[in-house]
Amino acid sequence: MAKFVLVHGAFQGGWVYARVARKLRDAGHDVYTPTLTGLGERAHLADRAINLDTHIQDIVNVFRCEDISDAILCGHSYGGQVITGVANEIGERIRTLFYLDAYAPDDGQSLIDITGNQTALAFLSQANRNAGMIPPIPAAAFNVNDADAAWVDKMSVPQPLATFVQGVKVGVDSLQVANRTYVFATKNGGDWFAQTHARLKSDPRWTVHDIACGHSIMLDRPDELAALLAAEATN
Repeated sequence: MAKFVLVHGAFQGGWVYARVARKLRDAGHDVYTPTLTGLGERAHLADRAINLDTHIQDIVNVFRCEDISDAILCGHSYGGQVITGVANEIGERIRTLFYLDAYAPDDGQSLIDITGNQTALAFLSQANRNAGMIPPIPAAAFNVNDADAAWVDKMSVPQPLATFVQGVKVGVDSLQVANRTYVFATKNGGDWFAQTHARLKSDPRWTVHDIACGHSIMLDRPDELAALLAAEATN
């Protein structure tokens, strides 16, 4: 039996992992799918002051309150920023870092540092018009499968700009967690993670998988993702 902590990406919530979590639990594993402050069922707590540190602390608190150790910590998309920060604080509790079509930042990098000036300016403009919040990006932009796209749009909520502007203190190359896996969605609708994928696929410290699907791998390919996560329990 293994322990999994699955961290969602921007605009979403723990709800996005329901199918994968069910499969892992049916196989006998412990699975936690926390929702970050201000998102999902915690959207009533939304505030422009919420930043990356807030979301890192959300997950650190799950580990401490549930007494989790030797865990496989998975982060999707923006969640890669979050799990990087978590690993810097409580790396001794983490068995594997699992980046799911996610950002894998260097020391001090924020999400907008990675995405570049054009995206940063677009986010800043949106936040200025929406009291410091960024409206959800449509599921179609991420090539989410047709059956789930409308549901994802309905469930997604605005994200505080500060979560994208604040950088991690320590990047992935400086973390002490030895086991690292990256899963790249080759049909994710954009090139947000292309540079990250190119950087890591030739790095012997990383195990890298490619899946031909949209960005929401947990929705497009839940069986395949559950199998990859479960395989980490035997590594």
